[in-house]
Amino acid sequence: MLHRNSSLSPLLAPRSIALIGASENVARIGGRPLRYLREAGFKGAVYPVNPNRETVQGFKSYASVGVLPETPDVAILAVPSSGTIQALRECAERHVKAAIIFSAGFAETGDEGRAMQDEIAGIARESGMRVLGPNCLGVFNAATGYYGTFSAILDTEFVKPGPVAIISQSGAYGSHIAHLARQRGLGISHWITTGNECDIDVAEALQWVVGQPDTNVVIAYAEGIRNRDVFLEALDTARAKEKAIVFMKVGRSEVGAHAVSSHTAALAGSDAVFDAVFRQYGVYRARTTAEQLDVAYACSRGIYPAGDRLGIFTLSGGFGIQMADDAALAGLDVSPMPDAAQEELKAMLPYASPRNPVDATAQALTDLPLMTSYIRAMLEKGGYDMFAGIFGSGPASPTFAVSLRQALEGATAGQGGRILSLTMSASSEIVRSYEEKGFLVFEDGSALVNALGALAHFRKSFDAVKRATETLEEAPRLSLDGDTFSEYGAKSVLAKAGIAFPREALVRPDEDAGAAAATIGFPVVLKISSPDIAHKTEIGGVIVGVKDEDEARHAARTILDRVREKRPDALIEGLIVSPMITGGVETIAGVVRDPVFGPMVMFGLGGVFVEVLKDVTFRVAPFDRTEAHRMIREIRGFAMLEGVRGAPPADIDALAEMLSTLSRFAAANADMIESIDLNPVLVLPEGKGVALLDALLVLRKD
Repeated sequence: MLHRNSSLSPLLAPRSIALIGASENVARIGGRPLRYLREAGFKGAVYPVNPNRETVQGFKSYASVGVLPETPDVAILAVPSSGTIQALRECAERHVKAAIIFSAGFAETGDEGRAMQDEIAGIARESGMRVLGPNCLGVFNAATGYYGTFSAILDTEFVKPGPVAIISQSGAYGSHIAHLARQRGLGISHWITTGNECDIDVAEALQWVVGQPDTNVVIAYAEGIRNRDVFLEALDTARAKEKAIVFMKVGRSEVGAHAVSSHTAALAGSDAVFDAVFRQYGVYRARTTAEQLDVAYACSRGIYPAGDRLGIFTLSGGFGIQMADDAALAGLDVSPMPDAAQEELKAMLPYASPRNPVDATAQALTDLPLMTSYIRAMLEKGGYDMFAGIFGSGPASPTFAVSLRQALEGATAGQGGRILSLTMSASSEIVRSYEEKGFLVFEDGSALVNALGALAHFRKSFDAVKRATETLEEAPRLSLDGDTFSEYGAKSVLAKAGIAFPREALVRPDEDAGAAAATIGFPVVLKISSPDIAHKTEIGGVIVGVKDEDEARHAARTILDRVREKRPDALIEGLIVSPMITGGVETIAGVVRDPVFGPMVMFGLGGVFVEVLKDVTFRVAPFDRTEAHRMIREIRGFAMLEGVRGAPPADIDALAEMLSTLSRFAAANADMIESIDLNPVLVLPEGKGVALLDALLVLRKD
C-alpha cells in the first residue's frame, strides 16, 4: 500500500493521463485540458475517452477507460454530475490511481448532492484511488507541461515553472492568484485546487508540496481544515525544511458549546484558533491577496535575512521617514549608522542626513559615484541585514536609467548575504532586469517593508526549530466519570498532572470551618465547592479576607445559607478554605476543545484585560516551555509581567512551566476534556512561582 504522502504522486506528477468526456471543442470543459496538454508538450501518454469520436484534437479516442492500452496514473473526469459516479466506478475497476472531478452539483447543492458525494468518497476508500474534488478546477505541474485543469487563465499563455506552489480550496481564487503571480514574474511549481474535498484536502496537498525540492514557498487558501494531524505535520515539515507558507484563511465563526460556563470557550473563536496555530508553526497569515502575493514573492528565492536590521537609502527625506515608520510596524530595527560612518558620509555630502534612513538628497542623482559610495558604506559599515533603496521613477528615466543601474550594481556587488530591495515605478522589463541582479523590487514602499518583515519572521521561526532541544514528557490520563468537577475536585485532578495549587482544605457542611482556617493561616478565603456551581461569586458563594476562627464560622454559615436559597438543587461538597494571596500579576489560563485542532491552551492577562480587551492568545497542545515563553510574550500586556512603575518582574519561567504542563495534560486527555479554566492565576515576583486560585474542569459529554 502506498504511503499517504507519496500516494499523491500519480495525481500531481503522472506519466499517463485519461481525459473522460474529452471534447473536440477547445473552449469546452472537456476540451481545454486536452488543448493545454497538447500545446504545453506533455511528454507522457494522453488518452481521450469519448465513445462518439475516433480522434479528439488529434489524439486517438477510446470508447471507455476499460479499453485503454494501459492503466493511466490519473483520470480527469469532465462529465456532468449525473455521469460522474459511473465514470469513477469504471476508473476504480481499471485500478486507476487518481481521479480529478471537475463537475459541480454535489455537497454544495443540498442533501441529494451530498449523498452523491458520499458515494464518491466511498468509491475512493474502497478502491484506494485518490480523488480530487468534486467541484474543483484541477491541478497543474508547469515543469512537466501537465495541465489537468480547465482554468481560463491558460488561454493566453502557460505558467513558467518556478519555486511557488499554490493550494486553494477555491478554484476561482487559485486561478486568480496564479494569474497575479504570473504577472509578477513568479514561476509556479504546482497548482492544486481541492474543491469539495471528498477525499484529498488542503492539508494533504500541502504535505505533498512541501516535500518537493523545487518548491520554496506555498501560497494557500482555505475556509477550513478537515485533517488536523496531517495539517500540523505539513506545517512542521515546511518549517523544518525552511519553506515559507503564506496562508489566506477566510471565514469567521464562534465555537464552544460551553461558552456560558467557560471563559476559555467564550474567547476561542475559530479565527483566533487559526491565528494561534499559524503563529505556533511560523505560518504567515495574509490579510489581503496583494499581501499574500507580496510576501510569497519575497520568499520565492528561499533566502532569508540573518537578522531584522534594515538600512534605508533615499533621495527624499519624506519617503524615507514613511518607510521607517512602516518598518517599526513590521517589527524591523532601523538602527542608525555608526557614528564614524555617519561622519564619513557627512564629509562626502555636508547637507545630507547620514543617520538611517540615509538621505543623500537629489544631489546623488547628479553624482552617481557619490551614491555608490553612500550605499556601499551602508552595506559595509552599517551592519544591516536588509537594504531598501527608494528610487521612484528614476530607474525608468531615459536620462540616467543605465548609469543608475550601474551605480546600484557597483554599490551592492559582493553583498549576496544581505536582502537587497528597491522601490521603483518602471516597466516589467526594467523590473526583471533588476530582479536578475538579485534585487527584490516593489512599487509600494509599505508593501516592501511588510514583506521584509515577513522574511525576518520566517527566519526567526526557522531558527527557533533548530534550537529546540526540549523533550515533552507524557502526562497522566484521566479515569473519571461525570461532566463537571467542583473546584476542589478539579484541583485534585490537575495536581496529579503536576500543576501546583496553594495549600487549602475542604470543610464538609457539618465540620468546623474555623479550625480548618486556623490550620491554613489567616487571612483566608472561603468558597463553596459544588460541581453544579461554576460561577460562585454570582450567588455570593465566596467571602474573602476572613481574619479569625469566629469570622470563618460565620462566613461558612452565610455562604451555605446563600447557596441553599439560590441553588437548592446544587450538590454541596462543602467549603474550600484557602490562604488569602495578594500581589503579583493577575492572569488567566485554560483549555478549550476546538472542533478541528483539539485541545487549545489559552493564556492572557486577567481582570479587565480579558473581560473587555480580550488580550489572550492560544496554542495547540502539547507544547514545550520555549513555546510557552513565545506564547506569553505575544499578549499586548506582556509589559505587565516584565514589571512596570517600580513593580518587580514576574516569575515568567514558572508561568511557562505551568502552561507547558497544562498543555501536556490536555493533549494526553484530549478525548475526555471539553474545557479547563484556571482563573485567576497570580504570577508572583520572580522566583516565587505562580498561584492558581480557582479551577474549573468540564469533561466531554460524548
